[in-house]
Amino acid sequence: MVSIYEIIEKARKTGKVEKGTNEVTKAIERGTAKLVSYGADVEPKEIIQHLPILCKEKNIPCMEADKKEKLGIAAGINVGCAAVCVIEFGDAEKDFEGFVKTQLDKK
Repeated sequence: MVSIYEIIEKARKTGKVEKGTNEVTKAIERGTAKLVSYGADVEPKEIIQHLPILCKEKNIPCMEADKKEKLGIAAGINVGCAAVCVIEFGDAEKDFEGFVKTQLDKK
């Protein structure tokens, strides 16, 4: 099974991702975000707490990742990243479809 990090990394290499809470928020509001992920360890929580709410309104899948450092690495930067969103999946499209199915099966 693929992880959220693998999907983001593959999308970064073959599609398009946005990094950082501000860019992710803009992408959600514009309706260009196809998948949003944020770090569970982001402090203070106020930085990212609006993202799941916005995603729900726009019907965009939103996933919590365990570490912002791993999100940053997957997004191609050497520092922690509070939030990342996928704009174009590129080669990660099939991985994403499988990932969403397994997440829905868990619920």
